[in-house]
Amino acid sequence: MKDKKWNVISSNYISQKPWFTVRSEHLLLPTGKEIPEYFILEYPSWVNTIAITKDKQFVMVRQYRPALNRTSFELCAGVCDESDSSILFSAQRELLEETGYGGGNWQQYMVISANPATHNNLTYCFLAVDVEPVQEQELDATEDIEVHILSPKQVKELLISGEIVQSLNAAPLWRYFAENQ
Repeated sequence: MKDKKWNVISSNYISQKPWFTVRSEHLLLPTGKEIPEYFILEYPSWVNTIAITKDKQFVMVRQYRPALNRTSFELCAGVCDESDSSILFSAQRELLEETGYGGGNWQQYMVISANPATHNNLTYCFLAVDVEPVQEQELDATEDIEVHILSPKQVKELLISGEIVQSLNAAPLWRYFAENQ
């Protein structure tokens, strides 16, 4: 299959903020057609973790999401900081900070994109089993996160009922349940 890469005629930043960087590109498609304004959202890499305790319970978080104006159950997730030594370290740091859970056995589970049409980053999903509480939460000033320990049945019911709406969380959870029936 032939690569149908689009050519960038010009590119300029519209906004460069810590949590919102967007650039506009003037593109030339392989068909010869032009798109004078195509917007790309730039983000650092993201991580999330399916964290399961030694007694096979899921460590989930619940927090308010202003864009949807609702509070949702989610996997522990976050941004890879430039100072982190690895993507795995980022995931372990986020789990520890947001939930107080750590340790266990970790593996990279899957890599997905929120929207490859407009987002330039990837989300690295991890599976951590046999995690345990090791400290208190260390939340950022803007975080208000409740930790919930749920059974596999409860998590699956949240997925089926549509209570877990974050696609970057739902995809690895659905894969987990498909592989662990």
